[in-house]
Amino acid sequence: MNLLNKHRGALERLAERGRSRSLLKAHGCDFSSNDYLALTTAPELRLAAENALQRGVGIGAGGSRLLRGNAAEHEALEGEAAKLFGAERALFFGGGYNANLAMFSTLPQNGDLVLHDSLIHASAHDGIKLGSAQSMAFRHNQVDDAQACITQWRAQGGTGRIWLACESLYSMDGDQAPIRELVELADRYDAFLLVDEAHATGVLGEGGRGLASEFEGRENIISLHTCGKALGASGALVCGPAVMIDYLINRARAFIYATAPSPLVAAIVRASLELVQNQPQRRQQLAGIVTHANVEMERLCGQKGSGTHILPFLIGDDKRTMQAAKALQERGYDIRGIRPPTVPRGTSRLRIALTLHASKSDISSMFEVLAEEMELVPL
Repeated sequence: MNLLNKHRGALERLAERGRSRSLLKAHGCDFSSNDYLALTTAPELRLAAENALQRGVGIGAGGSRLLRGNAAEHEALEGEAAKLFGAERALFFGGGYNANLAMFSTLPQNGDLVLHDSLIHASAHDGIKLGSAQSMAFRHNQVDDAQACITQWRAQGGTGRIWLACESLYSMDGDQAPIRELVELADRYDAFLLVDEAHATGVLGEGGRGLASEFEGRENIISLHTCGKALGASGALVCGPAVMIDYLINRARAFIYATAPSPLVAAIVRASLELVQNQPQRRQQLAGIVTHANVEMERLCGQKGSGTHILPFLIGDDKRTMQAAKALQERGYDIRGIRPPTVPRGTSRLRIALTLHASKSDISSMFEVLAEEMELVPL
């Protein structure tokens, strides 16, 4: 009897379909990380960590926030974040996945409807599965379809609260949500709008406060700002009405039963939020890189770019995608292939992330190499 055969066979089938995954170390020029503003190695954040340690900030929390794990740095960060993002309150989580898990499994109630964009983060899907509300997906960025779903649900007897959910900048397509139209739809139906700002925080919106920044502070807006992408640290901040934050503290299992995030990381995030505000030149430099990369991708590779710092290069076939990614990695460009189930079947792609770690010259050279490789791995 071999207890491992079932799982070994599943892995072999993944490999046959070009969907096997493995861990790769960072190497070559960075075109794969979410460190958009190059803050993970910023000397200002290193200094913030050193200063925090010198004043006695703990490395670990020692317990959940409700069991002695609540540190002064957590509360200071939450207060500063709420003020910066324009929300009544904020709550710090260990990561964006846990934060989404907490929100979607806890806030919508039995009889409610979570109506989400079809391309929303996997963590939101997992939270919905753990919750008691019904769920429906509307076509990506199609507000008219979202309204049609609401009409259909009401006609079928749905009477609860509606929770609209979207990402402000989509992590695999790099396109922006129609935030204003979704806010108007939420207002029309007395609904909540949950906005995942993961890939916009620090980069887009006034002062890097995200694409929904002008609507933050309203009682029907709840936002998620991750700290492990452009902010260069780790963790996530849920921002919204005080009632909702208190409800999460009292009811969200992903918050109640999780060891609190490191107080040291909270201190670093505080410094990062300040840095993003005080160094707008980082966003300006990234914006110039984004413009250059979008032009070069279309000029050299024949595909129109997303217009943002996330550039999907569509290939379609899973194996061809991974062959292209490997070829680029071997030539010094760290680009990763993205396959189902992360993206829809038949849309496997190279996800090209633009950061301040790569220069305009690096970008042009990378697209020249990509164009060469595509002749060997045709679309």
